[in-house]
Amino acid sequence: MTVNIWSDIRCPFCYIGKRKFEQALEQFEHKDKVEVVWRSFELDPYLKTDPEKNLYEYFSEIKGMPIEKAREMNQHVAQAAKEVGINFNLEDVVIANSLKAHRLIQMSIAKGLGGQAEEALFNAHFAEGKNIDDLTTLAEIGATLGFEVEEVIKTLSSDAFTDEVRRDEAEAGALGIRGVPFFVIDNKYGVSGAQSPEVFLQTLKKSWQEQNPA
Repeated sequence: MTVNIWSDIRCPFCYIGKRKFEQALEQFEHKDKVEVVWRSFELDPYLKTDPEKNLYEYFSEIKGMPIEKAREMNQHVAQAAKEVGINFNLEDVVIANSLKAHRLIQMSIAKGLGGQAEEALFNAHFAEGKNIDDLTTLAEIGATLGFEVEEVIKTLSSDAFTDEVRRDEAEAGALGIRGVPFFVIDNKYGVSGAQSPEVFLQTLKKSWQEQNPA
């Protein structure tokens, strides 16, 4: 059974959805038969990295709301994250374009480390306040995954793995995916958003039973 997950490192609900899916997978009787494939999706490909702007100012601008309203909205998201064991540090989140981070994920997928790269980048962005568009930062994250620092810098200084990112995004468009996280189970069932572990588990069981009626 294959589960394709489209997500963006900048998306808090993608991190929360990852955790909820993992909780469901732990309860799934046939979890050892499930292959999880992480797919790239940029919420805003044209976003300009701006370390001087905080998250609340950014949301205030793009949503057209007062900063206090943006702060309140994001605190609700932080609470949702806390409920699944993730501690967001929203005060220090760096507004950053995620293309280089996606390319590092694609680089990691080629070595069978897609899930580890996702987790490391989510944590760096939402918990550690790191700039996921910065080459030095990405090289340090890559080093925790077993890559040589120089290899990561050289790769991300080129256009390597950009085609893989664009391929994922084109496939998402063909499937009608407009937001993330989006989970596609066995190319048959789609689950949109950070649903409850129960929803994920039910869908996994349903797909398994249909493929293995005996």
